[in-house]
Amino acid sequence: MGRSSDEAKKEVFGKGLGFQKLFMIFIIGCLFGYFYEVILNCVVSLIWHGEFFWERRSGVIYGPFSIIYGVGAVIMTAVLAEKKYKWWQLFLIGGVVCSVCEYVMGWLQEMFTGTMSWDYSDHFLNINGRTSLPVFLAWGLICTIFIGWVYPVLSRWIEKIPMKWGKIFIWVVGIFLAIDMFISFSAVIRMGMRHREVPPYTPYGQFLDTVYPDKKVREAYPNTKFAEEWPEET
Repeated sequence: MGRSSDEAKKEVFGKGLGFQKLFMIFIIGCLFGYFYEVILNCVVSLIWHGEFFWERRSGVIYGPFSIIYGVGAVIMTAVLAEKKYKWWQLFLIGGVVCSVCEYVMGWLQEMFTGTMSWDYSDHFLNINGRTSLPVFLAWGLICTIFIGWVYPVLSRWIEKIPMKWGKIFIWVVGIFLAIDMFISFSAVIRMGMRHREVPPYTPYGQFLDTVYPDKKVREAYPNTKFAEEWPEET
């Protein structure tokens, strides 16, 4: 039997902490991370060099999405949102969990692509240049603010989205981002293979060499370099 109209009206998009809400948190985190990195880079450039410098900081070739921040936002939410924690617990747990996540993602990038997007070797108490004490403190602060103040507001906003339009958004953005991530990550992997003089063995590899040569990939990821291109720790 079909559901009554009253039952349908009771459906809430993103209710609880299921896939719908986590997906929306992921997208919001990706967008926040992109603009945060761009703005921070501009501010640092103005302070230290006295000039405005804009640099793309996206995690994919198409669109303003910083994947690591999206993943971080989902992990923060999944681990910390359902329980009541004191601010210092949010700070410590969030800092540790997100720092571990960043370390693992950096290690995976180096392993599978031979490239690096960040290097904290000059930071105090860094671990293999993939994370550090200042990074831990930054993640802890972000987590405390996000879970303590931002997430409750976001959660209410997400649950006000009409079910029909929320599902359409998830399908459209989800399919687009899945294709975008597949192309972007495979293009970076292929660039690493070209760097090691590995020829393309498949038609898709040939397609990547033709459509996404090193120049285009580096334009999309200006901060991504091969390990030997990073300055030596002094």
